[in-house]
Amino acid sequence: MKRYVRLLSVGIALIMAASVICSCTSSNNKNNWKPNKQNVNASSDTLFVEKVENLSDEFILGMDASCVPSLEACGVKYYDHDGVEKDVYQILSENGINYIRVRIWNDPFDADGNGYGGGNCDIDNAVEIGKRAAEYGLKLLVNFHYSDFWADPAKQMVPKAWAGMSIDEKSDALYQYTKECLEKLVAAGADVGMVQIGNETNGAMCGESSSSLGGWKKITQLMSYGSKAVREVCPNALVAIHFANPEKVTNYESYGKNLEYYGVDYDVFASSYYPFWHGTLDNLASVLTNIAETYDKKVMVAETSYAFTAADTDFYGNTIGEGGGIVKDYPFTLQGQANLVRNVVDTVVNKMKNGIGVFYWEGTWISSGGSSYEENLAKWEKYGSGWASSYAAEYDPDDAGKWYGGCSVDNQAFFDADGKATEALKVFGLLKNGNAVPVAADAIEDTNLIIDLNGDIILPEKVNAIMSDNSRKQIEVEWHNVDYDAMKNGGVAKYDILGTAGGMTANCYVSMVEYNFLKNWSFEEGESDWVATAIGKFDELKVEDKVSDSLTGTWHYHFWGAGENCVEFTLEQTVEELKSGKYNYSISIMGGDGGECDIYAYVKINGEISYKADTQITVYNEWHTASINDIEYTEGDEISVGIYVKCAGPNAWGKIDDAMLNSVKE
Repeated sequence: MKRYVRLLSVGIALIMAASVICSCTSSNNKNNWKPNKQNVNASSDTLFVEKVENLSDEFILGMDASCVPSLEACGVKYYDHDGVEKDVYQILSENGINYIRVRIWNDPFDADGNGYGGGNCDIDNAVEIGKRAAEYGLKLLVNFHYSDFWADPAKQMVPKAWAGMSIDEKSDALYQYTKECLEKLVAAGADVGMVQIGNETNGAMCGESSSSLGGWKKITQLMSYGSKAVREVCPNALVAIHFANPEKVTNYESYGKNLEYYGVDYDVFASSYYPFWHGTLDNLASVLTNIAETYDKKVMVAETSYAFTAADTDFYGNTIGEGGGIVKDYPFTLQGQANLVRNVVDTVVNKMKNGIGVFYWEGTWISSGGSSYEENLAKWEKYGSGWASSYAAEYDPDDAGKWYGGCSVDNQAFFDADGKATEALKVFGLLKNGNAVPVAADAIEDTNLIIDLNGDIILPEKVNAIMSDNSRKQIEVEWHNVDYDAMKNGGVAKYDILGTAGGMTANCYVSMVEYNFLKNWSFEEGESDWVATAIGKFDELKVEDKVSDSLTGTWHYHFWGAGENCVEFTLEQTVEELKSGKYNYSISIMGGDGGECDIYAYVKINGEISYKADTQITVYNEWHTASINDIEYTEGDEISVGIYVKCAGPNAWGKIDDAMLNSVKE
């Protein structure tokens, strides 16, 4: 049975203590191997890399590579660019990576020793990775989740062994656990350069929540006890606190205030940044610079990634892919992936204060190597090489217990399905000096259209080619097999039309909609034609450009409030030049954390609410549509439509989209 054992023999404890007294690093480099200009890949015949000005040798170019041992147990092997089999940590170092990030779960196993998956990332897994990383001159960022399985903004579950503990008991257990894990890593020769206290701790950690009694006081107490252990065992290591969702600006401001108010001892304010979820790089730079300037802290990106292909290689769906459902600032190509890395690094180096590094998340997590779903499933279950095994259901029944399976980020790795390093991995070694190759078309930018069923369907004659330097160039396109009659007569529907431009595939995503008497009905034109009236004192009420959170198009109306009983507003449009008759009105909303809510669509005639339809918010991406049918309108009357939202819950949030006012055919 593979479980974490707390007690150490006196002899081992003394050895560890001696190691700690010396330092928290090791000189155990294999054959004195060290990365240098001669053994770091510094050229590419195909990859365009714009130089990152002011990039220092001390800047952290990190890689989370926590699943490697579980994949190797499945038979996975890694190869360099020339097809030579090597230790993957050597390959990473040869390509400019200087730090490895490794997550640690307390006890990711059931009582029979069956692993929960996700690499079965306990301290033993971290020790193996730490030793191997040190052999190739790589420092270690130790990422404590303080959970037995995944900790992220959606869940921060207490480890099984700490369930039912008081906050003081849990704090002491966390301190002892952190200390013992670090002592093991140091004794094994790992070069611990940074320790992360919690993972994406957005108002929760280790079973404590900011919405519960004692909220942030308890969370920060746990953080402080973890930091204390780091200072004692690895006094030269940086202490990082990690959050996600930088697009929620006021959230980051409140996190910084709470850390300061409760006196948490830390060095680095770290953020996740996934471009398909987390807004713009300019916003990221702004929020992290604000933290750096306000609290004199170092800042960094602890997680980022991007797809180099839409293809799936392990018979388990990918987190991101084609279809128009995410923010796609870069094409799903090797060049697109490299451009994302380059631009994130450039942002941290040149557009924010005190930026110290960027970590790419799980760039080594590829397929387990099976030739079918069934073959891979057996490996995921036995070796824990998928994101979750069925055994995780005992700990996380609502998520892992239902959706356990393989890797959903294999299309975001820097190795192909056979384990060979892709050309994009070279980007890390090319950032400092750049790599000039002829700029060429890399992919075709997606086209999104919204077309009235009663209007003409006109597809564009030209589309944007995305060049290797991420610029755009208009080129002619030919659309294939477009059935205009079917689209006109198919009612409200969405279509993916394929075309060819410059020898590359082009996608045009068309939404056919019924004629709508409302202007700016899907908020693609910003706030025009709508009046938002805040009644409560909450944090955010604005239009937002985020396709993954939109029902149609890329824009929607967004709201969020941190406190209880603070979210209350109306969003309304006055309709002009409407003829007498009957109409149907609808508006859609999704969101969460609302608590007790009062949400309804309404129609005002001459200033008075004449029609109402209740709706609700539940969970992310579960849209609810409030519909009011057979509205009787007489020409000359004043008519307005809108939505009223009131939420009692702290951190209540939501998205509003697709307001429709259609005539009823008699």
